[in-house]
Amino acid sequence: MTDSRPLNLPISSDFSFHALQTIDGPALHQLVADCPPLDSNSLYCNLLQATHFGATSVGAWSEARLMGSVTGYRLPAAPDTLFVWQVAVHPLARGCGLATRMLDALLARPALSDICHVHTTITPSNSASWALFKAWARRRSAACQVAVMFDRDQHLAGQHDSEMLLAIGPLSKAHPHTPSDL
Repeated sequence: MTDSRPLNLPISSDFSFHALQTIDGPALHQLVADCPPLDSNSLYCNLLQATHFGATSVGAWSEARLMGSVTGYRLPAAPDTLFVWQVAVHPLARGCGLATRMLDALLARPALSDICHVHTTITPSNSASWALFKAWARRRSAACQVAVMFDRDQHLAGQHDSEMLLAIGPLSKAHPHTPSDL
């Protein structure tokens, strides 16, 4: 769904959260484009994320506009581990804890109740993502481990900063959110 309002209008801090669906692919593609320096994927990739990984992803909607998303998938070799591929929060929705609320809403789904660990990759300079995930892990009483997953020179041909794997877990089964967050 496309909203033609200018992007300088304030957005409500009331969000509805739902699993991504195929129809959300174009909105996801636009959201990521609106959130530099996130790595943009092709529209086709975003359609696959919304279609194949919709059950392990979440969109945050405000006033009929996709304002945030967490895309992820279960690791094939460790199905109790959710790999968070990308977190996007539109600049107009920053500062209201939306990323944390999306992570909580995603992990509160009954279909994901067996998730014990969350993995993600973060570049060393992305202080906002480090702060988000470390604070989220503390709220979940979960340990964090960091290791190089994709080395700048060895894996990324010197074209991208190294991607550090942040492994969070095991997660506390006590959920630190309230039902109104869902």
